[in-house]
Amino acid sequence: MNSESDAALELARTFREALRQAVYVTRRLDVGETELTGSQLSLLTQLADGGARVSDIARNLGVRAPTATEQITRLEGRGYVRRDSDPEDSRAVVVRLTDDGWDAVARVNLRRNRAIAAVIDELPPRDRAALEAAIPVLTSIYDRLRGE
Repeated sequence: MNSESDAALELARTFREALRQAVYVTRRLDVGETELTGSQLSLLTQLADGGARVSDIARNLGVRAPTATEQITRLEGRGYVRRDSDPEDSRAVVVRLTDDGWDAVARVNLRRNRAIAAVIDELPPRDRAALEAAIPVLTSIYDRLRGE
């Protein structure tokens, strides 16, 4: 392996560690603030893009379809999601947010955004500019990993 590959591997490792910590810290913001689990909030948040098939939900959560179905059933029973027939495949369903689901996502996002904004407000201008400059790069990495 050459030094460029070694440097890329080290950067990938530290990037993934930063992402892992970001997920943990973000989920910690919800403790005691909602009756929903971190996994349930992740599922609801991914539906904010307009809904998804169970197989896509499972893949995005990193679980098998039966586990995703179990979470969906719980959320459906609590009125956060509904299942609609898939217009592209009559054998499949698309899981979508209900009004209560949209409200839950909005509350969680607002709480998380306010907490993060409070920290960003305290950053020195140079760090804030670096964060702003990094967003398009991060988005590009996510898109490429998703295959977009």
